[in-house]
Amino acid sequence: MRSNILIITMLSASLAFGSQVRIKDIAEVEGVRSNPLMGFGLVVGLNGTGDKDQTRFTTQALVNALAKSGLSLDAARVKVKNVAFVLVQANLPAFAQNGSKLDLVVSSYGDATSLQGGTLLWTELKGLDGNTYAVGQGPISIGGFSAGSGGSQVTQNHPTVGRIPNGALVERTVPAVLGLNGKVRFIFDNSDFTTLTRARDAVNSLLGTDLATAVNSRVLEVMIPPDWQSRKVEFLSNLGNLRIQPDRTAKVVINEKTGTIIMGKDVQIGKVAISHGSLTILIQSTSRVVQPNPLGQGTTQNETNVATDVSQPTARVVVAEEGVSLGTIAETLNALKVTPRDLIAIMQAIKESGALYAELKLI
Repeated sequence: MRSNILIITMLSASLAFGSQVRIKDIAEVEGVRSNPLMGFGLVVGLNGTGDKDQTRFTTQALVNALAKSGLSLDAARVKVKNVAFVLVQANLPAFAQNGSKLDLVVSSYGDATSLQGGTLLWTELKGLDGNTYAVGQGPISIGGFSAGSGGSQVTQNHPTVGRIPNGALVERTVPAVLGLNGKVRFIFDNSDFTTLTRARDAVNSLLGTDLATAVNSRVLEVMIPPDWQSRKVEFLSNLGNLRIQPDRTAKVVINEKTGTIIMGKDVQIGKVAISHGSLTILIQSTSRVVQPNPLGQGTTQNETNVATDVSQPTARVVVAEEGVSLGTIAETLNALKVTPRDLIAIMQAIKESGALYAELKLI
């Protein structure tokens, strides 16, 4: 069965929703970022789905936790089938203050089969510098289940990973300074000199003076005017809502697994002839029983017949003219009735011939 091919062309934005976007939708303010936090903890209250006794780090962690409460136990005698050793992760957003709440992601670190019904014990969440920035605990929600016995098991979603909404409290803040040295820097998501030039011109036009500088193809630096030094938040808001028309390189993205092709609006091809044909060789083997002559003395035998069929359809040749539109490209490829695998080969061949004026990317 021939796979279907979905071709999506990115038309000019001015035809639909307008070609301009806000700067804050395609760029971030330098220094305004989240910070990853991580910690190791214990989940208790599991219904026999915790780590096995051979998971030594779970046993040792449980013994250490009980020792803080004044209980001294022999690690070799502790059973942990209702306990799981877990990795706890969170993101500390910019400007988070003491007492702010964070969502937690809890993942089994050992061989527990499910975290359903478990409760995370008090866990410290640390940054890359080794300091504790938040403390988390609470019941886990996994959004699924795992049940069964006697060789029959039913599992929905992923029961060894769960979440704790608002499960952590921020205990330490990360210093963040806006407008350090009297300037701010915007880091754009995509590197493009044309986009940065347009952003620089738009900011300078808004401020009425040349205070914005395109440092490179990704960084825009803006000096803060003296009358805005005490209103930096409002200044960044005004710049973030400024609209520009971003530019992008011509690109063709192909996903062979799904048969999806994405083409940018600037994709063009030169005049090229495309021939697509295939050679099919079919070999079939059949067996039949051959009986001997009734008057003879032979024996029953198996006879194998091999038939070979060669099919070579006439190759189709399509000529694409110089500078054709995306619609014509799509119609040309569909006229050849190519599969996603054949399409990749055709696009690569066009690229190698120098007739595809775009970047070809396979995902």
